[in-house]
Amino acid sequence: MLSTILLDMSLAIMGAGIGAGLAAIGAGIGIGRIGGSAMEAIARQPEAAGKIQTAMLIIAALIEVIALFGVVIAFLISQNTGV
Repeated sequence: MLSTILLDMSLAIMGAGIGAGLAAIGAGIGIGRIGGSAMEAIARQPEAAGKIQTAMLIIAALIEVIALFGVVIAFLISQNTGV
């Protein structure tokens, strides 16, 4: 009985850690792609740099919010292990 509870708790904590890591990796990849695409767009059309930069910052903020949401959900999963 106790070993089953401990196994369930450890699996929940491990799953939460993996979920938080995937959220962080996804955010890093997303922001990297946004930054690269924005720099390429600015290089092609320097006169539109202000608009491109504004859109890039808004999208980067939205990606960070999604990543933070994923980390918070993973934290909640690790805290609600059923004990």
